[in-house]
Amino acid sequence: MPWDKVSEDGIVELVDTFYGKIRQDPELGPIFEQAIGDDWQPHLTKMYDFWSSIMLTTGRYKGRPLPAHVRLPIEPRHFGLWLELFTETTEEVFDPDTAHAFQVKAHQIAGSFMSALETVKQFPSMAR
Repeated sequence: MPWDKVSEDGIVELVDTFYGKIRQDPELGPIFEQAIGDDWQPHLTKMYDFWSSIMLTTGRYKGRPLPAHVRLPIEPRHFGLWLELFTETTEEVFDPDTAHAFQVKAHQIAGSFMSALETVKQFPSMAR
């Protein structure tokens, strides 16, 4: 049964389900495997904190995602694939209104990230 509001348990279910799909994706899976390696739990925990900070304003996430992603072979089309899987997963895990709230944030984040990565390509010193 879908969650009818944002909660820590719902975020854990979303993140675990979503990254399970990422790992199976023929394009995204290898990129994430290269970055994360064999032990996914630290990354998943970081993503729980990230989405908790975004959706519940807990402030638990303290990372800087751009430097970690700049060195990866990601292109704009990868963001489209990521968003497709994320949208699909939010619709499985949450009621429509809650899913939509996550999707809006994800699209904002993806847009900001694509802009930042393009800027870093032009000015590599900004990734530090």
